[in-house]
Amino acid sequence: MAEPVSSDELTQGVKDAQAKFDEGMGAVGDASPYPMLAELRASAAVHRGWPEMGIPPSPADQQQIFSVYSFDAVKAVFTDNKTFSTRCYEAIVRPLQGPTILEMQDPEHALYRKLHEFAFARSSMRRWEAELVRPLVERTIDRFREAKRADLVEEVFMPIPVRVIAALIGLPESDIPEFHRLAIDLLGFHSDMEGALKASAQLKEYFVGILADRRREPKDDMVTVLAESDIDGVTMSDEQIYGFMRNLLPAGAETTSRSTASLAMGLLTHPEQLAAVQADRCLLPQAIEEGIRWETPLLNFMRETTLDVEFHGVDIPKGSTIAVNLGSANHDENRWANSESFDVFRDRKPHIGFGHGAHVCLGMHLARLESTLFFNTLFDRLRGLRLDPDAPPPYVSGTFFRSPQHLKVIWD
Repeated sequence: MAEPVSSDELTQGVKDAQAKFDEGMGAVGDASPYPMLAELRASAAVHRGWPEMGIPPSPADQQQIFSVYSFDAVKAVFTDNKTFSTRCYEAIVRPLQGPTILEMQDPEHALYRKLHEFAFARSSMRRWEAELVRPLVERTIDRFREAKRADLVEEVFMPIPVRVIAALIGLPESDIPEFHRLAIDLLGFHSDMEGALKASAQLKEYFVGILADRRREPKDDMVTVLAESDIDGVTMSDEQIYGFMRNLLPAGAETTSRSTASLAMGLLTHPEQLAAVQADRCLLPQAIEEGIRWETPLLNFMRETTLDVEFHGVDIPKGSTIAVNLGSANHDENRWANSESFDVFRDRKPHIGFGHGAHVCLGMHLARLESTLFFNTLFDRLRGLRLDPDAPPPYVSGTFFRSPQHLKVIWD
């Protein structure tokens, strides 16, 4: 990893990397995909091609692509892991992250998922809350508390999840900004594959040293847990651990940063709901779930059909690519009344923002823990928290990853 430079320069480096990533992913301006997604859902649960990405149906003699938009259809794809396989990720993800459980199929997937679950054990979660996440959140917010104004995206939601992941892996504090920048570059493969591959190689080189160190001298961190995890004599290879670590920051920190920022925007733009959650913290869990439903941080996942199948009235041949839109599923008006609205009081029904089935998000409990600590600490320490009336109104941007890029606030 590069020699550490001053934190100010690195912070700007992370900001620049994030801006480049957002631009490459189409997150320019406040255009929303949801009006188009509503039209697509209204006409059919499953479409040929990938309409919201401007990809038309393929000619019969070429690779076929289909897209899935309704809640029931998206859930069915995630539920049937045999027909709708994740092996399509082998060609996309493996060159960037190495072997990960994302592309594995059962029975291999079930076994290796259990090995990965050692890293997110509930017993560890309780200790992380007390010893790691809570002190980090409180220290970060206290640092700017007296300023009476901040951009919550830049001060809280963007930096803290990265620092949580870095601390869980056991990275030195001085390496975190460079680690963050490389992880963003890795995630930006859609627009800059060469830069992503370079970042991937640098991260692997760095993790080779970390893992070798933990094998020599175990520590109380996630890398050591993964290195020592064992089920009936099956262990994770070094390459699988490097893959896990390169996947962890994009999968964990990026989505948590975005979901918490979007929830904050939902609350701040609905002051009566913000006041209710501040007054009754028992509402916070359902507010967190509503935030993920309302603005799902990562809209699209891919699958590949392993056989010919008729699905929601559409004939899909074996080997087709399936694009599933979680954001569309979470706005399905057949499941939620007034589905486009942010409403922490709505009847509680499970969303699909963390996926579903065998490949459901491994880190969802950590994400919920971080969100809970973020908002309880913000409410406790920043009294009268509200949008800055002198700043431009915030908006959510993006068609693939979505969240507000800025959230400027003041408090008493």
